[in-house]
Amino acid sequence: MPVIEEIAALHQDMARWRHDLHAHPETAFAERRTADVVATRLKSFGIEVDRGLAGTGVVGTLHHGHGAAIALRADMDALPMTEANTFAHRSRHPGRMHACGHDGHTAMLLGAARYLAETRRFHGTVHFIFQPAEEGEGGGKRMVEEGLFRRFPVHAVYGMHNWPGLGVGRFAVRPGPMMAAFDIFEITVTGKGSHGAMPHQGIDPIVCGAAIVGALQTVVSRFTDPLDAAVVSVTRFHAGEAWNAIPDRAVLAGTARALSKEVRNATEAAVRRIAATTAEAYGAHAEVHYDQRYPATVNHAAEVERAARAAALVVGAEHVDRDPTPSMGAEDFAYMLAERPGCYIWVGNGPTDGGRNLHSPHYDFNDAILSIGASYWARLAESVLSGTSETSTFL
Repeated sequence: MPVIEEIAALHQDMARWRHDLHAHPETAFAERRTADVVATRLKSFGIEVDRGLAGTGVVGTLHHGHGAAIALRADMDALPMTEANTFAHRSRHPGRMHACGHDGHTAMLLGAARYLAETRRFHGTVHFIFQPAEEGEGGGKRMVEEGLFRRFPVHAVYGMHNWPGLGVGRFAVRPGPMMAAFDIFEITVTGKGSHGAMPHQGIDPIVCGAAIVGALQTVVSRFTDPLDAAVVSVTRFHAGEAWNAIPDRAVLAGTARALSKEVRNATEAAVRRIAATTAEAYGAHAEVHYDQRYPATVNHAAEVERAARAAALVVGAEHVDRDPTPSMGAEDFAYMLAERPGCYIWVGNGPTDGGRNLHSPHYDFNDAILSIGASYWARLAESVLSGTSETSTFL
C-alpha cells in the first residue's frame, strides 16, 4: 500500500513515542506530561505552539504560502481503568490506561506534523489540535468555548479514530451521523422503608425501581420508530444495606444514545415520563436527573468527499468504506463539527483478537497502522491545500 516513504521512515519513532505515552497515561484535564511531550516535539519540528486551551490543550500551527486553513485533531487522554497487559510499555500507573488508542492518535498526528514541516508540500495553514479530556468530560467543547476557532480560524476540521474490527489498511467514513449523541440519567426512587418480613407496611423502592428498569426497555421497542437508532441502558442500581430491611430509596442510572436531535429529545421525554408514572403506580416518587452530554458526531458531505479521496491515496479506493454503519458510541469531536465543516473518519485497527476492543483492559493500539494514519493526515493536508491532486480543494 502506498504509505508515504518519508513517513514510513518515521515509523519506529512514532512507535517509540506511542509506547512512551502508553506507559504514562493521564486522564481528563490532567494530561500535563503528555502536553509537555507534544509541545516539545512540535517545537523541535519548527512548528509554532500555543498552549492552555481547556487547560492542557496544545495547538501547533504550520504556515506555508497562501491558501486556506484546516485543522487536524487528535485526542490525548487515557481512561480511569487498570491495564491487564504485561508487555514492556504497559501503564506504569494503576488505575490509568490508554484503552482507546489516544496514544496512537497523538503519535500519528505528531508524525504527520513532522513530515509536513519538513516537506511543506502544501499552500496554506495547518493547525494541529491535541485535545484533552475526550473520554466523557467534554474537552472538545471546552476548547471551542474558550475560543479555539476564533484564535485559529479554519475552513474545515478533521478527526480520526482507530477502529478495532476494521482491517488494517482500511478506512471507513460517511456523510451525516457517524457517532451517536451521548446522554446520562440518574433516577432516584423514594418509597417508605420497612422490615423485610413486613413489606405491606412500606413502599418498596426496589420493586418499583425494577419495574422502571423493565419499562425503560419500551423506550426503544415501542416509542421509537424502528427505522431510527436509539439505545437506553440501565447500568447501575443501588439500594439498601441490610438483609432484612427494605430501604427508603433506590438509585438507578444509565446512558441513552441517539443519532438525531429529534430522537434524542423524544428519548429524554420518554425516560422522564416512564420513571414518573411507574413510580406513581407503586405509590413511590421518582426524581429524574437527565443530562444531555455529547451531541451526535455529524459529518459534512464535502469534507467527507475530501477525506475519502485522501484515504484512497493511501490505501486505494476499494479499501475505503463510504457507507459504514454508524456507531452508537459517542465522540466530543462533535462539538468541533458543530462549529466548522469537517469530517471524522475511522482507520482500521485490525482484528479484535486478544482484547483489542476499545475500552478493554487488554486493549493496545496496533503499531502497524501508525504509518497509515500519519500518511492519511499528510495526504489530506497536501491535497486539500494544494489543488494538485484529485481531491477537491477550497480554492
